[in-house]
Amino acid sequence: MQSGKLLSWPEPPLEWIGHKGDVHCTSYSPNGCYIVTGSADWTIRIWDAETGDAVGKPLEGHTGPVCSVAYSPDGRHIISGSNDETIRIWNAETGSADGKPLEGHTGPVCSVAYSPDGRHIISGSEGDNKIRIWNAETGSADGKPLEGHTGPVCSVAYSPDGRHIISGSFDKTIRIWNAETGSAVGKPLEGHTGVVRSVAYSPDRRYIISGSDDKTIRIWNAENGSAVGKPLEGHTDRLWSVAYSPDKRCIVSGSRDKTIRIWNAETGSAVGKPLEGHTDWVRSVACSPDGRHIISGSYDKTIRIWNAETFSAVGKPLEEHTGRVRSVAYSPDRRYIISGSDDKTIRIWNAETGSAVGKPLEGHTDWVRSVACSPDGRHIISGSDDNTIGIWSAETGSAVDKPLKGHTDWVWSVAYSPDGRHIVSGSSDKTIRTWNAETGSAVGKPLKGHTYRVNSVAYSPNGRHIISGSDDKTIRIWNAEAGYAVGKPLEGHTGPVLSVVCSPDGRHITSGSNDNTIRIWDAETGSADGKPLKGHTHRVNSVAYSPNGRHIISGSDDKTIRIWSAETGSAVGKPLEGHIGRILSVACSPDGRHIISGSSDNTIRVWNAETDSMVSKFLEGHTHPVASVAYSPDAQHIISGPSDRAIHSWDSFPQISPQFTSYIEAERPDKEGWVRGPGGGLLYWVPHDCRAGLHSPALLTIPLESPVRSVSLNFDEFVFGKSWTQIFITARP
Repeated sequence: MQSGKLLSWPEPPLEWIGHKGDVHCTSYSPNGCYIVTGSADWTIRIWDAETGDAVGKPLEGHTGPVCSVAYSPDGRHIISGSNDETIRIWNAETGSADGKPLEGHTGPVCSVAYSPDGRHIISGSEGDNKIRIWNAETGSADGKPLEGHTGPVCSVAYSPDGRHIISGSFDKTIRIWNAETGSAVGKPLEGHTGVVRSVAYSPDRRYIISGSDDKTIRIWNAENGSAVGKPLEGHTDRLWSVAYSPDKRCIVSGSRDKTIRIWNAETGSAVGKPLEGHTDWVRSVACSPDGRHIISGSYDKTIRIWNAETFSAVGKPLEEHTGRVRSVAYSPDRRYIISGSDDKTIRIWNAETGSAVGKPLEGHTDWVRSVACSPDGRHIISGSDDNTIGIWSAETGSAVDKPLKGHTDWVWSVAYSPDGRHIVSGSSDKTIRTWNAETGSAVGKPLKGHTYRVNSVAYSPNGRHIISGSDDKTIRIWNAEAGYAVGKPLEGHTGPVLSVVCSPDGRHITSGSNDNTIRIWDAETGSADGKPLKGHTHRVNSVAYSPNGRHIISGSDDKTIRIWSAETGSAVGKPLEGHIGRILSVACSPDGRHIISGSSDNTIRVWNAETDSMVSKFLEGHTHPVASVAYSPDAQHIISGPSDRAIHSWDSFPQISPQFTSYIEAERPDKEGWVRGPGGGLLYWVPHDCRAGLHSPALLTIPLESPVRSVSLNFDEFVFGKSWTQIFITARP
């Protein structure tokens, strides 16, 4: 935001439809993964912040419109205030009500909030003009109501340190209260000429902002209550909601004029044009925890999400899909890229040119969630929300026989056995199924044992076992041939298992979970190897092994990548920091020297695995979160799949300057291994076994046997003929 990237908003907002009444309130979960909304239809809904999908069923219980919602600081609970004069506490994971309603107000509850430590709840009422403090654990009222306003209380909020409470009222004032004693602090903040509908603290608790029916936003000094600067003017109707960005540099406001506006918090000037799209009043606005998105809820019954930053395109994306890209994979020979999408199709791309190969593979009747290529590269498999697995000819793009049917719910994950003879699939029907890759027939009965959907399946390197990770918080090991469970479930995680992977030697299994930890398991006995790997502060979305099996890499919602010793479980170096969004996917290069990460900040980053430093600039171009990243088998390229409907292919060594190509157009050896000059003349020959490690264009590295690990050719003083050996430089071991 400090670079001024808020000046343009080219991306159309996502529109989420589900409520049957006006959307009165919106709020992000602390980790930014979910959004909760309250509506005039008397329900609360939870949404996936990335996809916009509704999570579970509506939360029902209120007998009147829901005016205010908020997450607890740990994200485990949701509170709601309603016109039915009650506050309700809900389990954010199950959607069930926790205890009885909190009763005491004698009018509609317009605003609710948690204290920063999660121990207390505050509520403001429109009918009795009071603020109440509640014990979040017991639901009992703490002390007497906070009285002083002479009109209904529209909005309440805690200071970031939890020591003070602020309230906005129909009496056109803002009041500050001591959260511990309930006594008023100083005089009311006066200046607005209309009802104060919304109040909020700045993240550093130095300022208070308020939005009013007088069409203005005001900024106040939180310590002495004085007005800071002039009112922020621009809206053409009353203000319903105001919020600070997490970095406190911007203020966001939603209005009855159907627009959202962004303001520079320091100067008070408007940033860019109003955000337009809603067809009715904007009742609620909020910023995502990473500051990259804004959500708005409106009387038009929709929720919209807006991108708060833009990035310039680098290279040409692979654009053909008309829906979100859910999964990407390379063919074994790295010549092709396969992608699966919400548009119900699979596409094949030329990895070198980026052009689509043939027509889309059509046949699925719902989203394609997972794709994989057979070890020999001849076939592609796909798992879909239509409950089937498709097998396709990689050469012709035609379906190979009929879809594999048997699952009774969405297919989340598919994989080939190492020998290519079998396929395994995991589904929302809680089962794993194995199939004969040649005939398409089911092999044995479904593997049953998980009690919730199966998110991830994989074969062990020797093909003898299948591992599965589930929302039931467990990992299971199965005998791939006989189809029975090997030992007991791998239990220990306290949240859904989001990612599982086998070590290269097949002796261990590693899992990443919603409980913020990574666990290592003995693949033979199923017992946990040591204690959980702790360090991440939010859920672990992706785990991967280094090729030699000595290290584990993990990516988390806490915006960091961590490297761990696979032997001791201890952290190796400091966390890799640089992303400003959640880490959704991580992978290690085939030589183990680099790590790549894909993030909800729409970028891919390349890291030096030895130094823990970032390699050059991050890879920009995606306009949506990057959910999947992978290396080509020769480590020369990276592919990424986001939800912006485009797959990107990148040079895996972005730190290398392209200046060499300006005078010598020689990037890679030809089929015979010769590197040629501008006129086609032979420059030098590269042995077959060394071509996979040849980097281009400015610095060429040829891996050799020890004692010399590699040789680099520096072209600053390039010469032809027999003297070319003078430019050999021994590389750093």
